[in-house]
Amino acid sequence: MARASAPATPLPQGEEKTAAVRSMFDTIAPRYEFMNRVLTFGLDRAWRNRAIRSLALPAGSVVLDLACGTGDLTRLATAAGYQVVGADLSLGMLEASTKPLVGTEADAAHLPFGDASMDGLLCGYALRNFTDLDASISEMARVVRPGGRLSVLEVSAPSSKLLGLGHRLWFTKAVPLIGGLLSDRAAYQYLPRSTAYLPGPEELRRRFSAAGFSAVNITQLSGGISQLIVATRAGRT
Repeated sequence: MARASAPATPLPQGEEKTAAVRSMFDTIAPRYEFMNRVLTFGLDRAWRNRAIRSLALPAGSVVLDLACGTGDLTRLATAAGYQVVGADLSLGMLEASTKPLVGTEADAAHLPFGDASMDGLLCGYALRNFTDLDASISEMARVVRPGGRLSVLEVSAPSSKLLGLGHRLWFTKAVPLIGGLLSDRAAYQYLPRSTAYLPGPEELRRRFSAAGFSAVNITQLSGGISQLIVATRAGRT
């Protein structure tokens, strides 16, 4: 008789999730950007630049990089002419930045910024790591001025059966293996499992719209292995 496989450990919720995510990113911070390059074959740079271009704001605009990590997206946005402020749950990520980073430790659901204080907001691959996604999206809407712009990157899955199979094998088998060899095994086992926290595209569109964003557009990138959410903050400028 074949032995039954052990059930997967339930994903953490609530404050347990917040603590687990903070600890995980503190642990992987020193090699975070290197691992991003390796695991995406360098495609993540193109995705980040696409997100920045999609803001379509004037040079000098003040932009919040939410879940800024070690500042990868921040540096690209700064080079594009924006004034960037970072925020991240993990102090370890902020401290691991290889270049000076204007950033603060903060939970996405409780941002330490004034109402309508930002012209735009960037966020790279963090929605599924927020403990309270709706509260975090509401905070995004609160700090972005009316007429301001939002550009958010997240993981996705190809709709093509062939691409989808290859992606699943890479994401669920190869990524944890490589992550365990080059960084932290537990963190890169969590990575593919964390997609269970992420709503589908239509539900994401509904949630951003409900929070106060208009013209919410979701684009699949690189055959659907990544997605880009772009929106405008509703209201009068």
